[in-house]
Amino acid sequence: MWEVDESEDLWADAPRGNAASQGREDDERLVTGDLTADDLDVERSLRPQRLDDYCGQEHIKQSLRILIQAAQSRGECLDHVIFSGPPGLGKTTLATVIANELGAQIKTTSGPAIARTGDLAAILTNLQPGDVLFIDEIHRLNRSIEEILYPAMEDFSLDIVIGKGPAARSIRLDIPHFTLVGATTRSGMLTGPLRDRFGISFRLDYYSVEDLAEIVARSASILGVTIDRQSALEIASRSRGTPRLANRLLKRVRDYAQVRGDGPIELDIAREALSFFEIDELGLDWMDIRILETLVKTFRGRAVGLTTLASAVGEDPSTLEDVYEPYLLQRGLIIRTPQGRIATLTAFDHLGVIPPSGV
Repeated sequence: MWEVDESEDLWADAPRGNAASQGREDDERLVTGDLTADDLDVERSLRPQRLDDYCGQEHIKQSLRILIQAAQSRGECLDHVIFSGPPGLGKTTLATVIANELGAQIKTTSGPAIARTGDLAAILTNLQPGDVLFIDEIHRLNRSIEEILYPAMEDFSLDIVIGKGPAARSIRLDIPHFTLVGATTRSGMLTGPLRDRFGISFRLDYYSVEDLAEIVARSASILGVTIDRQSALEIASRSRGTPRLANRLLKRVRDYAQVRGDGPIELDIAREALSFFEIDELGLDWMDIRILETLVKTFRGRAVGLTTLASAVGEDPSTLEDVYEPYLLQRGLIIRTPQGRIATLTAFDHLGVIPPSGV
């Protein structure tokens, strides 16, 4: 329940456009999964608009198809949906696809953009019946704002307190039935009451190389770029299982092929371009390689503390832990131990270094 300050215009600061996700930005990294300014100019045109156009995540696609058709046959709104998973896997795209499949309008905002309870009230009361409300980074919603969302999700109503002191009175406003679609990169930070109010929950996994190659080929056709199957697979294999990164690498290879080649993307030019931009066969960039070389060559496979490793590579410890380590751990190149970080035999093999005895 929220309280109205009668001297304040509740609608003055209501969000009037798409609010960008307030995630970590790392403009220097080509292989980050986070949305960068470089992605904004063409990403919307590359995003699929229908389930039939969406590549990968087959189980989620089939489940959504059944749930949407069932809701439409009953003439009801789709139950509230929460998508979780690492950045760049298509959570925002799926929210748009759901709205298009339902034939509904989508209103987009993000958790950090909703600073006051009045902001959320303004958004909810301006919805039309059947609309889809998409909240990106929903785990970053303020707790007091979450309290407003609970009756809206369950009963499609807003509880308002008008006035103060003995003269205060409570009223309930009905709002149109809508579908809330939330997206989060940190599902563990969602509060239990909020998580329980989502009837449908999906976690997006990293994409296979084959699925990413299809995405690269589709994006190339939209961008008007000629690319062969082997080149699409080469780009896909270095994209860390992330469609956003695959599209970003495609654009960089396209630029390189346009300047250094004849225009079409062939396997040789694709490999040459990716090598030029310092993306190796595993999708590692120069900083990833620097971390591995420090562990392998400088410390010879011994355990290294996070602070020591960060000092050795010239990076902030929290950035090293949150940005660089997850993918290295996922590929089995390093392991975490109570004594520190240790390079695995896979890391030695990747760098072409013979491990010392005992490693």
